[in-house]
Amino acid sequence: MSTSLHTEIFNDLLKLAVDSGASDVVVKSNKPGYVRLSGKLKPVDMDPIAGVEAQAFVDDHVPRVFKQIWENEGQIDFAYAAENIGRFRVNAFHQRGTVSIVFRHIKSRIPSFEDLNLNPDPLLHLGQGKDGILLFCGATGMGKSSTMASLLNWINHNFDKHVVTIEDPIEYTFQDDKSVFNQREIGLDVPSFPMAIKSVLRQNPDIILIGEMRDRETFETAISAAETGHLVFSTMHAATVAQSLTRLFEFFPPEQVAQARRQIAGSIRGLICQKLIPALEGGGRVPANEILFADATIKTLILEGQFEKIQSLLESSSDSRTFSFNKDLYRLIKAGKISKADGLRFSPNPQALEMNLKGIFIRT
Repeated sequence: MSTSLHTEIFNDLLKLAVDSGASDVVVKSNKPGYVRLSGKLKPVDMDPIAGVEAQAFVDDHVPRVFKQIWENEGQIDFAYAAENIGRFRVNAFHQRGTVSIVFRHIKSRIPSFEDLNLNPDPLLHLGQGKDGILLFCGATGMGKSSTMASLLNWINHNFDKHVVTIEDPIEYTFQDDKSVFNQREIGLDVPSFPMAIKSVLRQNPDIILIGEMRDRETFETAISAAETGHLVFSTMHAATVAQSLTRLFEFFPPEQVAQARRQIAGSIRGLICQKLIPALEGGGRVPANEILFADATIKTLILEGQFEKIQSLLESSSDSRTFSFNKDLYRLIKAGKISKADGLRFSPNPQALEMNLKGIFIRT
């Protein structure tokens, strides 16, 4: 099959997805394509995509520097741009001897807080820090990268900063306004993530975006950057603030946990965890957040290893910059943004949320 023909098959599928407002496209060899709309996976009415077509698409479009990885490891991440359609983050992998591909649509316009139905006040407070680590957490597909991009773009329009991003691949492209952005894509602009991490502090950034907090070396670089006066943005796969803190300490061996507590307490600025909840009206999904602003009290609790007290503080804090998922779900239900049933379904503690909706709250 010619390159143009199998590329055309995929481009037609991607165009349908973009026109439909889908966030993702899933392709499994010898099956029709699937699109994810408002969080739900739906089949596309089309002929099955043959395994040779999926294999040929990846072989033709994976960047040359990644070809050896694809051949040796059977899985790869890369970016794909389809003319007049859009740009996509691609993950290709083998399963049962055939190729599967997942595309994530990278929107060309960076969404605003209003577009995302976000409460901007706690985000703006966190984003105006001069240093520290700001982590955006959540499961895959929960919109954490979009929330991070919206805050960075707000900084872009309001402050004169030099922002260096390290991404694999780039998810949003920023147009310089008051700030200057240098965006480095692994494999295209720099050979490897460790190499990009090692050199970033020599590039005179004010803000560093690290696409994902993936290992100890990355996190230690983020700590070093925070300690030397930089603000670091990154993402992490964790569902709640408590789980996010636990994940951070998993980067360190047991004998170094005490030292890690000191480093994390000194460098962390905040944690933003996010879930997407079905909207009550108009379709789509609405973000619910759990946000921790690392003030002196939080830093002390981290330093002393009293993590069990942090969840209670999230529930009971009167500080608008620190709140639990239940407090945000309560706000969304009362505002008519989501249904009570969905709020309870997505709550990490539905019994407590039920009490909140009856007017019963924990107070400090």
